[in-house]
Amino acid sequence: MDLFDLTGKVAVVTGGTRGIGMMIARGFLQAGARVYISSRKADAGDAAVAELSEFGTVVSIPADVSQEAECIRLAEEVGKREEQVHILVNNAGATWGEDLEKFPESAWDKVLDLNLKAPFFVTRAFLPLLEKGASHEDPARVINIGSIAGLQPSAARTYSYSTSKAAVHQLTRNLSKELAPRHITVNAVAPGPFESKMMAATLAAAGDEMAKRVPLGRIGRPDDMAGIAVFLSSRAGSYLTGTIIPVDGGIAT
Repeated sequence: MDLFDLTGKVAVVTGGTRGIGMMIARGFLQAGARVYISSRKADAGDAAVAELSEFGTVVSIPADVSQEAECIRLAEEVGKREEQVHILVNNAGATWGEDLEKFPESAWDKVLDLNLKAPFFVTRAFLPLLEKGASHEDPARVINIGSIAGLQPSAARTYSYSTSKAAVHQLTRNLSKELAPRHITVNAVAPGPFESKMMAATLAAAGDEMAKRVPLGRIGRPDDMAGIAVFLSSRAGSYLTGTIIPVDGGIAT
């Protein structure tokens, strides 16, 4: 049963030092992949490596992927260590909540630079490595992390966040069409509520109530996120591209 085996694969996860990114990185390691994680802060990367190393080979390369030059540098740094990349996860993200009347322009710039522009520029920077890792029978994989906030209106006043995630879903569809002839699949995962730093304040204030609104009656667990990422990256998911997959306990339905 090697449908979900990632042995010998090389994966890159932006924002891989905490939350959903770390859940995915751990899942990849447990499935046999070598994993590169990235975030802005070197100390966060070191801490994540210390936590994840028991599961396999993991390397941290700090980078601020909200800047195109840093996206290019990240790809170059990985390229110095690897001849090819098989899996790229665009997970790094930010949010901002504020009343409509007070919502600042800076909240649009910060969130869209990281949530929307970064997946585009990171993917473009890694294309040469992804193409080297791709084949007709076993495509390279790009996984963008969207959100159920990009699938339906949210009660939260996170205008730039929900808009950016809806745009990530459409970017995923566009890139999937463009990159399919190069044997690269592009899919998006739209998480519901998971335990992460971004969700910490919300879960602390209303976690029990939020869980009650989930049809399956609970908040997402690390294995739920690891599972979908491993599926999309393995032989089991090799015939999917252009999909937006809610991992939300049924909220989107």
